[in-house]
Amino acid sequence: MSVIDTPRTVLNGVNVDALLGARVALESAPPAAAFTWKATAEWQDGVHTRTSINGFHGLGEDHRRERTFAIDTDHPPCFAATDLGATPVEVVLAGLAGCLGAGIATVAENRGVKLHSVKAVLEADMDLFGILGIDADVRNGFSAVRVNFEIVADASDEDIRAIVAQSQKRSAVFDILVNPTNVVVEVN
Repeated sequence: MSVIDTPRTVLNGVNVDALLGARVALESAPPAAAFTWKATAEWQDGVHTRTSINGFHGLGEDHRRERTFAIDTDHPPCFAATDLGATPVEVVLAGLAGCLGAGIATVAENRGVKLHSVKAVLEADMDLFGILGIDADVRNGFSAVRVNFEIVADASDEDIRAIVAQSQKRSAVFDILVNPTNVVVEVN
């Protein structure tokens, strides 16, 4: 085995060599990079919904996972609800935290930086006058989102900031939140 073929030591549990190999393979087969993520939601009662996630399409074919993931969404009692799950907007925050966190681990791994801990505190501002129809000039969604990371790593503060910036640059969920996305809602 030559020096080039020697796999690098994994520091943070991310197989960067496999990711970089996938990148090279996808560059030569662009249609395989087109993914469709899927979820199926079923109303339970009140404002409680259970969303199941299992299948997706990518690499030119449909895929099923070994297990189905379920996410329950509901609202707290102050909204006359049963509090059987996080609110849908809290799930969006969890998606952002998970995407940025995965990116941080991947970028740190690629740069040879050992992470000891990564904690994110997320806050999002929302004025309920929008979704309650009180004021048509108030948007229904977030007016601001703040993500504050506490990261302990074998790296300088400057290097940690650069890792977070690269994660943000490549985050799908960050992109979804800051850029318009075409959303089509139909009734069958």
